[in-house]
Amino acid sequence: MDVIVKVNDAVNGFVWGVPAMVCIIGVGLWLSFRTGFIQIRKFGYSMKKILGSVFSKEKAADGAVTPFQAVCTALAGTVGTGNIAGVAGAIALGGPGAVFWMWCSALLGMCTKFSEVTLAVHFREKNTQGDWIGGPMYYIKNGLSKKWHFLAFLYAGLGILTVFGTGNATQVNTIVASIDTALINMGMISQASAGLNLILGIIIAFLVAIVLIGGIKRIGSVTERLVPFMALLYIVLGLGVVLLNLDKVPSVFASIFEGAFSPSGITGGVVGSMFLAMKNGFSRGIFSNEAGLGTGSMAHAAAQVDDPVEQGYFGVFEVFVDTVVICTLTALIVLIGAGDSVQWGMAAGAELTIQGFINTYGGWVSVLTAIAMCCFAFSTILGWGLYGTRCIEFLVGSKVNKGFMVVYSLVAVIGATIDLGLLWGIADTFNGMMVIPNLIALFLLSGTVLKLVKQNEQKTQK
Repeated sequence: MDVIVKVNDAVNGFVWGVPAMVCIIGVGLWLSFRTGFIQIRKFGYSMKKILGSVFSKEKAADGAVTPFQAVCTALAGTVGTGNIAGVAGAIALGGPGAVFWMWCSALLGMCTKFSEVTLAVHFREKNTQGDWIGGPMYYIKNGLSKKWHFLAFLYAGLGILTVFGTGNATQVNTIVASIDTALINMGMISQASAGLNLILGIIIAFLVAIVLIGGIKRIGSVTERLVPFMALLYIVLGLGVVLLNLDKVPSVFASIFEGAFSPSGITGGVVGSMFLAMKNGFSRGIFSNEAGLGTGSMAHAAAQVDDPVEQGYFGVFEVFVDTVVICTLTALIVLIGAGDSVQWGMAAGAELTIQGFINTYGGWVSVLTAIAMCCFAFSTILGWGLYGTRCIEFLVGSKVNKGFMVVYSLVAVIGATIDLGLLWGIADTFNGMMVIPNLIALFLLSGTVLKLVKQNEQKTQK
């Protein structure tokens, strides 16, 4: 186990080290400059499109989902425990300044996600079941020459390895932990029970299997109801923490900006490196919004839309909601409500966010936070189940899809019953490794993105 930890730490340090930061920031800036910072120019337009799609009664044809269902499915994969546990961990390890760098990752990530979604729709295919399928594997295969096709297979292979940890086991573990915490705070149990966790794992596995085996239509139908509910519940609870502690808000924002460039002044010297704050902010930002990872584009590829750029604007909205809204709210909950509980430089997770709620509202709120955590994690399991299916389908064909979904669902039982401390680190490493082939493809296909943007703008100006 010690050897595994050391190897993972070494690989993680390289994957999320200086080269990765340069590549992520560099590709994000490259795409932003080439598109004229479309994430800023067209931000209002993307918000308008989302509002229009919420109230649209449009129904998708067979093999597709509506644009709103597509973005909800993508948000189901991105808005998860990374928004709750990941942000708290980034703050503990990188100081409050990590939040500033998370915002920077979101600003660039909006354009990166826009490009991923646009390319995924443009280069998508139909599988043997008649479903639209796309994502990094397909825009590499259909958009680049054969000498680059190995990147598509590398990405799909890493994707299959990642979904079981990032998308399933760690999420289920969070669900179980949040339910245990709520029951303990309510006095219904004295401590976490292995038997109860096993039962919860079986129930989760059953629910996941029911949804996933129903295909993209059922996934879209579930997520378009679940995602708005869970986001609204969390935002209302989080805004309550902020409003009840308004006097602390100015000093918290001051600590975020000061800590971005001089973290030692805020953390008492425990976190002394600006790069450490930047690394934690960017890595957790990407872990949360998945911009640069390419996974969300697999959900968007199923959207019933004629112009890929129009769906790309939904990608801008996705990153904005995930990181600028929900991650910022989590940061405020931690820094306002649980600031005294943060041990700088020490690993932390969802317990800090929950503590922020409890310090503000009292122990009863653990029930609502448990509901929110369960929704966040369950939606992520569904989103990543789709991503895993697309990755394995690319490698071996669609005949194995249902078998993969069954195996993926059963992993929930393992996630509910074992300690996943190391698995969080391994999942973070695999996430970083998936970024590499995707960023190479985005850089090489930036000209295609620019061409599609120009065509769209010429069409909308007529």
